[in-house]
Amino acid sequence: MAISSPPLFLFPESSPMEASIQASAPPTILTQDELKKIAAYKAVEFVESGMVLGLGTGSTAKHAVDRIAELLHQGKLTNIVGVPTSKKTQEQAISLGIPLSDLNEHPVLDLAIDGADEVDPYLNLVKGRGGSLLREKMVESACKKFIVIVDQTKLVKSLGGTGDAVPVEVVPFCWKFTETRLQRLFEEKFEVGCVAKLRVCGKNGEPFVTDNMNYIVDLFFEKDIGDLEAASDEILRLAGVVEHGMFLNMATTVIVAGEYGITMKTK
Repeated sequence: MAISSPPLFLFPESSPMEASIQASAPPTILTQDELKKIAAYKAVEFVESGMVLGLGTGSTAKHAVDRIAELLHQGKLTNIVGVPTSKKTQEQAISLGIPLSDLNEHPVLDLAIDGADEVDPYLNLVKGRGGSLLREKMVESACKKFIVIVDQTKLVKSLGGTGDAVPVEVVPFCWKFTETRLQRLFEEKFEVGCVAKLRVCGKNGEPFVTDNMNYIVDLFFEKDIGDLEAASDEILRLAGVVEHGMFLNMATTVIVAGEYGITMKTK
C-alpha cells in the first residue's frame, strides 16, 4: 500500500497521561510496515520550521526521515537541522538533502523521533536491537521532547518479560568476561533467570560491531526484569559496559498505530 499522505486521526485530550481515539475499521487490514508509516507521519506533524531534530534509526524512524525530507522539498518545512543517531540514518538524511549537525554544535535539541522495540505502560522503552542504542540514547537524552513511534506489536506489560533481547553495548576487550558478569548479575542479585549472548552476524558468526566499534551482548530474561532503575544502575556499574538499551523516563509521547487507528500516550 503506497501512502503519500496517510490517514490522520485526531486526539482529544481525555487525561494528562493519555489521549486516544479509534477510527472506524479500514476496509483492509494494514501491514506492519504501513502501520509504522502512519505512526511516523503523525509524529512528523509535531515538527516545526527552525527546529533541530534528532533523527532516529530503524524501519519505523526511516519513514519519519523520509517524510521530513518530503516536507522540506515542498517548502512546508524550512530551516531544519537533523542530528542522526546512526551512520545509516546519516547516509539516508544526506541522500535526501536534510542538513545535518551533531551534539557538539547543538547540545540541546528541540525534538527527536524514533522507534522502539518494546514500550511498557509507563512509556519505558527497550531499544537497540538494531544496534544503535548508544548514539540513540545520547541524542534522545538531549531533546526537549522525544516522540516514540511504534506499531501495536511493540506494546508489552513489562520490559524484558517477552523473552526478546535487551541489548547491552560493551567494549570488545574481554567481552566474554563482561558477558558472564552480566548474566551472573541478574541471576544472583535480581534472582531473574538470564542468558547473555554475544550478538553475531554473517555466516562466519563474526561479532556484530556497532557504529562506535563496540560489541553488543543481548540479555534474554525468563521473566520481567522488575526494578528497572536498579537494574540500569547495576548494569552501568560493570566495567566494560558502555550503555544498555533500557530507555527509562525518556519518552514524552508514544504514538501507537494499530489496525483500526492510532493512539497517542503522553507523559
